[in-house]
Amino acid sequence: MRERTKRPVRFFNTTGPCNPWDHYMLPPADRLMGAQLHRYIRDSLYWVLHAPRQTGKTTFLQSWMREINAGSEAVACYVTIERCQGIAETARSMPNICKAIQECAEAFGLPAPELTTNTPDSMLSNILGNWAKLTAPKPLVVLFDETDVLVDETLISFLRQLRGGFAARGIGIFPTSIALVGMRDLKDYITAAKGGAPVNPGSPFNIKEDSSVITNFTRDDIAHLFAQRAAETGQNISGEALEYVWEQSRGQPWIVNSLFKRATMRVLHEDSRETVTLEHIKEARQQMILARETHLDALAYRLEDLQIRKVLETIMTGEPDPHMAESEGFRLCEDLGMVIRERGTPKVANPIYREVLARQMTDGTQAAIPEPEWRWENPDGTLDMQTLMREFQKFWGKHSEVWEEKSNYSEAFPHLLLMAFLQRVLNGGGQIEREYAAGRGRMDLCVEFRGQTWIIEVKIIHDYETPRGVLEEGLEQIKRYRDRFGNLPAYLVIFDRRTKAKEKPWQERLTWEETAGITVVGG
Repeated sequence: MRERTKRPVRFFNTTGPCNPWDHYMLPPADRLMGAQLHRYIRDSLYWVLHAPRQTGKTTFLQSWMREINAGSEAVACYVTIERCQGIAETARSMPNICKAIQECAEAFGLPAPELTTNTPDSMLSNILGNWAKLTAPKPLVVLFDETDVLVDETLISFLRQLRGGFAARGIGIFPTSIALVGMRDLKDYITAAKGGAPVNPGSPFNIKEDSSVITNFTRDDIAHLFAQRAAETGQNISGEALEYVWEQSRGQPWIVNSLFKRATMRVLHEDSRETVTLEHIKEARQQMILARETHLDALAYRLEDLQIRKVLETIMTGEPDPHMAESEGFRLCEDLGMVIRERGTPKVANPIYREVLARQMTDGTQAAIPEPEWRWENPDGTLDMQTLMREFQKFWGKHSEVWEEKSNYSEAFPHLLLMAFLQRVLNGGGQIEREYAAGRGRMDLCVEFRGQTWIIEVKIIHDYETPRGVLEEGLEQIKRYRDRFGNLPAYLVIFDRRTKAKEKPWQERLTWEETAGITVVGG
């Protein structure tokens, strides 16, 4: 590989793996959990690494490869097999995997092996054996990335050929250490390849030593990452800006880098040395969400999966579901980094994901809401929230029944329609902060518009509940929520979803009252 020279001023990277010459980065191996890197080469072990996209897996693999190859212990090569995504037939996939091995070896300046068989179910073992001969007298270490794109017979054949070579592995014979890396743990995609059947002891890859993960950044990691820029340029960042980056990202590496990159190269000019403030990071956040960058767009696309949609709907409504955390859909959401368990409570992983997913879930509805013809601004340009909420109530009474029949979300439909209505009216002039988590029994909104702030709590009355009980609980909850922000104007929106309530005429269902300084809106 050619020698690289470190740039005078590096930048925060959001596209592809990081390298220390061009990008600010932290040692990715420091965030590994459950890994024993010192043993995998020494003791000739095979292992698995899984983590959500853009958390640093590829950066780690290439960094570790460079570290190994700079020493004398072994020869290591990173190999991505993403090109085989969705190819089930081994006759097509195996030649592609072998081609990927050859191309990656050449790209990293390593000897490229020949393929000397035409039989798909022995191609991988053949080319790996030939490769081990080329690297002798050093052992060969292969780091396979994107292994969870393999499906059906391709996956089974891939794993069986690795297991077949495992017993004979050794210098000049077969790779002594192999890592399989992807978003999901190995057992999960073996289960998927078997049509949902659980993994049994006869699994085609029962030889792994560890199943490891890469964690998100800590608060200190985030501070240390920006400190690299401060050291190079003299540009600093305020403490409250750093804390806001942590709050919004919860350490998700791509989000952290994106916020820093936008703040230092778009909100501020890239040559600026002005201190990065909270307002700069807030502007970077808004830009990032509106730009629908690939990472966030890919996350939103996952809502096409019915299992994922069901999990997100349950979390958004706050309804308790004792079986959700045991479901395959929830495990998939965890593997994708969409949800976490915080003190045992399932919730969306961070506030930015909450915003992006909510916008995606309301996007079609928002587009269908006509531009308001009624006056929602006061003469001085401030928001007339009272009028806005009354207009929403009218809209709910007029359209909700028909629109709900066409919605993909039945339980969360009231929440989504309210958010879509608010977003349509504010139309970029304001901001909505959303809080929701499974089991909370509510969704909280904080609406900001030109320096004003309102809080809104959304609750549902189910058939097993009473209006009085839900009202009392809601008033208590919104008071606690309001206490976090100060004495702000507050709205408690209660949708009566009981069967008998739906039989009443709308003039009885739509209510409006003031209680303890809180506006209670019934729908």
